[in-house]
Amino acid sequence: MRKQRYMKKIHIILLVFIAGSIALLISLLNTGSTYETIADAKAMPGKFVHIAVRLDKSKPIEFDAQKDPNYLSFYAVGVENPDQAMKVIYRNGEIPNLMISERLVLKGKYENEQFECKDVQTKCPSKYKEEMKPTEKSIDQTSVNNSAKTNAEENKY
Repeated sequence: MRKQRYMKKIHIILLVFIAGSIALLISLLNTGSTYETIADAKAMPGKFVHIAVRLDKSKPIEFDAQKDPNYLSFYAVGVENPDQAMKVIYRNGEIPNLMISERLVLKGKYENEQFECKDVQTKCPSKYKEEMKPTEKSIDQTSVNNSAKTNAEENKY
């Protein structure tokens, strides 16, 4: 009889632990993966945010490897709202593919009338977009040819 009560307590403790773990995981998953706008970042100075932007190619990019190889500044505009703009300071050197990227995901804080960027993720255009179409055509043609051969072979027997 005592053993059954003991097992029930262990089961209850394990269920509470599992429920708590699931609740923690759900709360952690809900905190990430949303992008703020430039206006949101400006409204929350000092708060760490992720912002999806485009490089403003009409304004200069400041990078001088001789003077300071870690300093890079450029201007960004909003992806959804190109009227929103801000200066971005990145202190980790040059960003590969900056000029050819379709958009950028900036991670950092808006402070002192500029965005202090800690990390940048570039989203470049896919080099496979145009190559996919001929490939899809050849795959479709191959499948049509194979099905025609299969039908002809089935009709033989």
